Amino acid sequence: MAETEQSRNISSSQDWPSLPWEAWQETCTTLHKWSQIVGKIRLALAPMVNHWWQVPLYVTPRGLTTSPIPLKARIFQIDFDFLEHRLEVITDKGGTGFIEFKGLSVADFYNLTMEALRSLGLEVRIWTTPVEVEDRTPFQQDTKHAAYDPKFVERFFRALVQVDRVFKKFRSRFIGKVSPVHFFWGAFDHAVTRFSGRTAPEHPGVPSVGRFVMVEAYSHEVSSCGFWPGAGLGEPAFYSYAYPEPPGFKDYPVQPREAYYHNDIGEFILPYEAVRTSPRPDETLLAFLQTTYEAAAELARWDRAALEHK
Repeated sequence: MAETEQSRNISSSQDWPSLPWEAWQETCTTLHKWSQIVGKIRLALAPMVNHWWQVPLYVTPRGLTTSPIPLKARIFQIDFDFLEHRLEVITDKGGTGFIEFKGLSVADFYNLTMEALRSLGLEVRIWTTPVEVEDRTPFQQDTKHAAYDPKFVERFFRALVQVDRVFKKFRSRFIGKVSPVHFFWGAFDHAVTRFSGRTAPEHPGVPSVGRFVMVEAYSHEVSSCGFWPGAGLGEPAFYSYAYPEPPGFKDYPVQPREAYYHNDIGEFILPYEAVRTSPRPDETLLAFLQTTYEAAAELARWDRAALEHK
Protein backbone atom coordinates (compact mmCIF):
# COMPACT_ATOMS: atom_id res chain seq x y z
CA MET A 1 0.00 0.00 0.00
CA ALA A 2 1.42 3.39 -0.96
CA GLU A 3 2.22 5.71 1.94
CA THR A 4 1.59 9.42 2.02
CA GLU A 5 4.24 11.87 3.23
CA GLN A 6 2.13 12.47 6.35
CA SER A 7 1.82 8.75 7.16
CA ARG A 8 5.60 8.34 6.90
CA ASN A 9 5.95 11.09 9.52
CA ILE A 10 9.63 11.55 8.68
CA SER A 11 11.71 13.26 11.36
CA SER A 12 14.87 15.32 11.06
CA SER A 13 18.11 15.00 13.00
CA GLN A 14 16.95 17.87 15.24
CA ASP A 15 14.23 15.60 16.64
CA TRP A 16 16.82 13.08 17.90
CA PRO A 17 18.76 14.52 20.85
CA SER A 18 22.41 13.90 21.60
CA LEU A 19 22.76 11.37 24.43
CA PRO A 20 26.46 10.88 25.26
CA TRP A 21 26.79 7.98 27.65
CA GLU A 22 29.59 9.45 29.76
CA ALA A 23 27.47 12.54 30.46
CA TRP A 24 24.40 10.73 31.73
CA GLN A 25 25.69 7.32 32.87
CA GLU A 26 25.17 7.93 36.59
CA THR A 27 21.69 9.34 36.06
CA CYS A 28 20.80 6.38 33.82
CA THR A 29 21.96 3.91 36.48
CA THR A 30 19.74 5.56 39.10
CA LEU A 31 16.78 5.76 36.74
CA HIS A 32 17.24 2.11 35.79
CA LYS A 33 16.91 1.06 39.45
CA TRP A 34 13.86 3.30 39.90
CA SER A 35 12.21 1.74 36.86
CA GLN A 36 12.78 -1.73 38.32
CA ILE A 37 10.96 -0.76 41.51
CA VAL A 38 7.94 0.43 39.54
CA GLY A 39 8.14 -2.50 37.12
CA LYS A 40 8.25 -5.02 39.95
CA ILE A 41 5.04 -3.54 41.35
CA ARG A 42 3.33 -4.33 38.06
CA LEU A 43 4.98 -7.76 37.99
CA ALA A 44 3.67 -8.56 41.48
CA LEU A 45 0.05 -7.83 40.58
CA ALA A 46 -0.64 -8.18 36.85
CA PRO A 47 -1.85 -11.56 35.55
CA MET A 48 0.71 -13.54 33.58
CA VAL A 49 0.82 -12.98 29.82
CA ASN A 50 2.93 -14.98 27.39
CA HIS A 51 6.61 -13.93 27.18
CA TRP A 52 6.17 -11.67 30.25
CA TRP A 53 4.26 -9.07 28.27
CA GLN A 54 2.40 -8.06 31.43
CA VAL A 55 5.51 -6.46 32.99
CA PRO A 56 6.96 -3.76 30.66
CA LEU A 57 6.38 -0.01 30.68
CA TYR A 58 5.06 2.10 27.78
CA VAL A 59 5.99 5.49 26.33
CA THR A 60 3.54 8.34 26.96
CA PRO A 61 3.60 12.02 25.89
CA ARG A 62 5.30 12.76 29.23
CA GLY A 63 7.43 9.71 30.02
CA LEU A 64 6.71 6.08 30.85
CA THR A 65 3.68 4.36 32.33
CA THR A 66 2.76 0.99 33.77
CA SER A 67 -0.74 1.27 32.24
CA PRO A 68 -3.57 0.18 34.62
CA ILE A 69 -2.54 -2.42 37.23
CA PRO A 70 -5.19 -4.58 38.93
CA LEU A 71 -5.30 -4.91 42.72
CA LYS A 72 -8.25 -7.02 43.89
CA ALA A 73 -11.32 -5.07 42.72
CA ARG A 74 -9.34 -1.89 42.05
CA ILE A 75 -6.94 -0.55 39.43
CA PHE A 76 -4.15 2.01 39.63
CA GLN A 77 -1.41 3.33 37.38
CA ILE A 78 2.13 4.61 37.97
CA ASP A 79 3.61 7.20 35.61
CA PHE A 80 7.12 8.57 35.24
CA ASP A 81 6.75 12.22 34.22
CA PHE A 82 10.06 13.22 32.65
CA LEU A 83 8.88 16.77 31.93
CA GLU A 84 7.82 17.69 35.49
CA HIS A 85 10.35 15.17 36.90
CA ARG A 86 8.09 13.35 39.27
CA LEU A 87 6.31 10.03 39.77
CA GLU A 88 2.53 10.01 39.78
CA VAL A 89 0.29 7.28 41.18
CA ILE A 90 -3.32 7.43 39.95
CA THR A 91 -6.17 5.28 41.27
CA ASP A 92 -9.67 4.41 40.13
CA LYS A 93 -11.05 6.01 43.30
CA GLY A 94 -9.69 9.44 42.39
CA GLY A 95 -6.65 9.45 44.63
CA THR A 96 -3.30 10.71 43.37
CA GLY A 97 0.19 10.59 44.84
CA PHE A 98 3.31 12.44 43.71
CA ILE A 99 7.03 11.97 44.30
CA GLU A 100 9.52 14.64 43.21
CA PHE A 101 12.69 13.12 41.73
CA LYS A 102 15.30 15.66 42.81
CA GLY A 103 17.84 14.44 45.37
CA LEU A 104 16.47 10.90 45.79
CA SER A 105 18.60 7.83 46.24
CA VAL A 106 17.27 4.44 45.14
CA ALA A 107 16.43 3.72 48.79
CA ASP A 108 14.56 7.04 49.08
CA PHE A 109 12.64 6.35 45.90
CA TYR A 110 11.67 2.86 47.06
CA ASN A 111 10.48 4.06 50.47
CA LEU A 112 8.55 7.04 49.09
CA THR A 113 6.90 4.94 46.38
CA MET A 114 5.73 2.36 48.88
CA GLU A 115 4.50 5.12 51.21
CA ALA A 116 2.57 6.73 48.36
CA LEU A 117 0.89 3.41 47.54
CA ARG A 118 -0.04 2.78 51.17
CA SER A 119 -1.45 6.30 51.52
CA LEU A 120 -3.82 5.48 48.66
CA GLY A 121 -4.90 2.18 50.21
CA LEU A 122 -2.72 0.09 47.90
CA GLU A 123 -0.82 -2.64 49.74
CA VAL A 124 1.91 -4.15 47.55
CA ARG A 125 5.00 -6.23 48.34
CA ILE A 126 7.82 -6.77 45.88
CA TRP A 127 11.10 -8.69 45.72
CA THR A 128 13.57 -5.86 46.29
CA THR A 129 16.67 -7.34 44.62
CA PRO A 130 17.53 -5.74 41.23
CA VAL A 131 17.77 -8.02 38.20
CA GLU A 132 19.92 -8.01 35.05
CA VAL A 133 22.53 -5.72 36.66
CA GLU A 134 25.86 -6.33 38.38
CA ASP A 135 25.09 -4.33 41.53
CA ARG A 136 22.30 -6.25 43.22
CA THR A 137 22.05 -4.20 46.40
CA PRO A 138 18.42 -4.39 47.57
CA PHE A 139 16.51 -1.22 46.74
CA GLN A 140 15.85 -0.25 50.36
CA GLN A 141 19.61 -0.39 51.10
CA ASP A 142 20.88 1.43 47.99
CA THR A 143 21.92 4.92 49.06
CA LYS A 144 24.83 5.02 46.58
CA HIS A 145 22.84 5.70 43.42
CA ALA A 146 21.21 9.14 43.65
CA ALA A 147 22.23 11.02 40.49
CA TYR A 148 19.46 12.73 38.54
CA ASP A 149 20.19 15.25 35.79
CA PRO A 150 16.85 16.56 34.45
CA LYS A 151 18.43 17.78 31.21
CA PHE A 152 19.65 14.33 30.22
CA VAL A 153 16.50 12.60 31.43
CA GLU A 154 14.54 14.85 29.06
CA ARG A 155 16.95 13.97 26.25
CA PHE A 156 16.48 10.27 27.00
CA PHE A 157 12.72 10.76 26.91
CA ARG A 158 12.85 12.66 23.60
CA ALA A 159 14.92 9.84 22.13
CA LEU A 160 12.39 7.29 23.40
CA VAL A 161 9.56 9.21 21.73
CA GLN A 162 11.30 8.93 18.37
CA VAL A 163 12.30 5.28 18.87
CA ASP A 164 8.79 4.32 19.96
CA ARG A 165 7.27 6.02 16.94
CA VAL A 166 9.55 4.30 14.41
CA PHE A 167 9.29 0.91 16.13
CA LYS A 168 5.50 1.13 15.93
CA LYS A 169 5.73 1.84 12.23
CA PHE A 170 7.99 -1.20 11.81
CA ARG A 171 5.61 -3.32 13.90
CA SER A 172 2.67 -2.35 11.67
CA ARG A 173 4.23 -4.10 8.68
CA PHE A 174 3.87 -7.54 10.30
CA ILE A 175 0.55 -9.42 10.49
CA GLY A 176 1.88 -12.45 12.34
CA LYS A 177 2.32 -12.66 16.10
CA VAL A 178 4.24 -9.60 17.27
CA SER A 179 4.81 -8.07 20.68
CA PRO A 180 3.69 -4.60 21.69
CA VAL A 181 6.38 -1.94 21.49
CA HIS A 182 7.39 -1.83 25.14
CA PHE A 183 10.10 -0.78 27.60
CA PHE A 184 11.67 -3.59 29.61
CA TRP A 185 12.92 -2.32 32.96
CA GLY A 186 15.13 -5.37 33.50
CA ALA A 187 17.67 -4.49 30.81
CA PHE A 188 16.41 -0.90 30.47
CA ASP A 189 15.65 -1.22 26.77
CA HIS A 190 12.82 -0.42 24.37
CA ALA A 191 11.91 -3.38 22.17
CA VAL A 192 9.57 -5.08 19.72
CA THR A 193 9.63 -8.77 18.78
CA ARG A 194 8.31 -10.68 15.77
CA PHE A 195 7.50 -14.41 15.90
CA SER A 196 7.71 -17.02 13.14
CA GLY A 197 4.98 -19.14 14.75
CA ARG A 198 7.31 -22.07 15.45
CA THR A 199 8.52 -23.24 18.86
CA ALA A 200 12.18 -22.72 19.77
CA PRO A 201 14.77 -24.86 21.57
CA GLU A 202 14.73 -24.32 25.36
CA HIS A 203 16.76 -21.24 26.22
CA PRO A 204 19.94 -21.97 28.24
CA GLY A 205 19.53 -18.88 30.42
CA VAL A 206 21.70 -15.82 31.13
CA PRO A 207 23.42 -14.40 34.26
CA SER A 208 21.33 -12.42 36.80
CA VAL A 209 18.03 -13.68 35.36
CA GLY A 210 16.07 -16.74 36.50
CA ARG A 211 16.30 -19.44 33.85
CA PHE A 212 12.52 -19.89 33.91
CA VAL A 213 12.20 -16.25 32.84
CA MET A 214 14.27 -16.80 29.71
CA VAL A 215 12.59 -20.11 28.89
CA GLU A 216 9.19 -18.37 28.84
CA ALA A 217 10.48 -15.30 27.00
CA TYR A 218 12.03 -17.40 24.23
CA SER A 219 9.61 -20.30 24.02
CA HIS A 220 9.07 -19.52 20.32
CA GLU A 221 11.30 -18.52 17.45
CA VAL A 222 11.86 -14.74 17.28
CA SER A 223 13.44 -11.83 15.51
CA SER A 224 13.77 -9.06 18.07
CA CYS A 225 15.04 -5.50 17.91
CA GLY A 226 15.45 -2.75 20.45
CA PHE A 227 17.20 0.33 21.80
CA TRP A 228 19.67 0.59 24.69
CA PRO A 229 20.36 4.09 26.04
CA GLY A 230 23.98 3.26 26.80
CA ALA A 231 24.65 0.56 29.38
CA GLY A 232 26.60 -2.46 28.23
CA LEU A 233 28.07 -0.99 25.03
CA GLY A 234 29.20 2.34 26.44
CA GLU A 235 27.02 4.25 23.95
CA PRO A 236 23.34 4.37 23.04
CA ALA A 237 22.62 1.85 20.29
CA PHE A 238 20.01 -0.16 18.48
CA TYR A 239 20.23 -3.94 18.41
CA SER A 240 18.69 -6.84 16.53
CA TYR A 241 19.01 -10.58 17.08
CA ALA A 242 17.39 -13.89 16.28
CA TYR A 243 16.64 -16.79 18.61
CA PRO A 244 17.64 -19.36 17.71
CA GLU A 245 20.27 -17.73 15.52
CA PRO A 246 20.25 -19.39 12.09
CA PRO A 247 23.52 -20.34 10.35
CA GLY A 248 24.98 -17.45 8.38
CA PHE A 249 23.08 -14.80 10.37
CA LYS A 250 26.10 -12.74 11.40
CA ASP A 251 27.39 -12.58 7.82
CA TYR A 252 24.10 -11.45 6.28
CA PRO A 253 24.42 -8.06 4.52
CA VAL A 254 22.45 -5.49 6.53
CA GLN A 255 21.94 -1.74 6.31
CA PRO A 256 22.99 0.98 6.93
CA ARG A 257 26.74 0.80 6.50
CA GLU A 258 27.32 1.76 10.16
CA ALA A 259 25.60 -1.46 11.34
CA TYR A 260 27.77 -4.39 12.39
CA TYR A 261 27.55 -7.77 14.08
CA HIS A 262 28.88 -7.75 17.66
CA ASN A 263 30.47 -11.16 18.19
CA ASP A 264 30.61 -10.91 22.00
CA ILE A 265 26.88 -10.39 22.44
CA GLY A 266 25.70 -12.14 19.26
CA GLU A 267 23.60 -9.29 17.92
CA PHE A 268 23.60 -6.72 15.13
CA ILE A 269 24.33 -3.22 16.44
CA LEU A 270 23.62 0.22 15.02
CA PRO A 271 24.99 3.18 17.02
CA TYR A 272 22.33 5.72 17.97
CA GLU A 273 24.61 8.46 16.65
CA ALA A 274 24.37 6.98 13.14
CA VAL A 275 20.60 7.46 13.28
CA ARG A 276 20.67 10.82 15.04
CA THR A 277 23.06 12.38 12.54
CA SER A 278 21.47 10.84 9.46
CA PRO A 279 19.75 13.19 6.97
CA ARG A 280 16.76 10.82 7.20
CA PRO A 281 16.78 9.24 10.68
CA ASP A 282 13.52 7.30 10.23
CA GLU A 283 14.66 5.69 7.00
CA THR A 284 18.09 4.85 8.44
CA LEU A 285 16.58 3.11 11.46
CA LEU A 286 13.89 1.35 9.43
CA ALA A 287 16.57 0.03 7.06
CA PHE A 288 18.37 -1.52 10.03
CA LEU A 289 15.20 -3.02 11.47
CA GLN A 290 14.06 -4.41 8.13
CA THR A 291 17.35 -5.89 6.90
CA THR A 292 18.20 -7.53 10.22
CA TYR A 293 14.69 -9.01 10.34
CA GLU A 294 15.21 -10.30 6.80
CA ALA A 295 18.45 -11.91 7.93
CA ALA A 296 16.51 -13.92 10.50
CA ALA A 297 13.44 -14.61 8.37
CA GLU A 298 15.26 -15.60 5.19
CA LEU A 299 17.93 -17.77 6.79
CA ALA A 300 15.45 -19.53 9.11
CA ARG A 301 12.89 -19.87 6.30
CA TRP A 302 9.99 -18.08 7.88
CA ASP A 303 6.73 -18.12 5.92
CA ARG A 304 7.08 -14.46 5.03
CA ALA A 305 4.15 -14.46 2.59
CA ALA A 306 1.81 -15.37 5.44
CA LEU A 307 3.39 -13.05 8.02
CA GLU A 308 3.91 -9.74 6.24
CA HIS A 309 1.69 -7.11 4.62
CA LYS A 310 1.70 -7.41 0.87
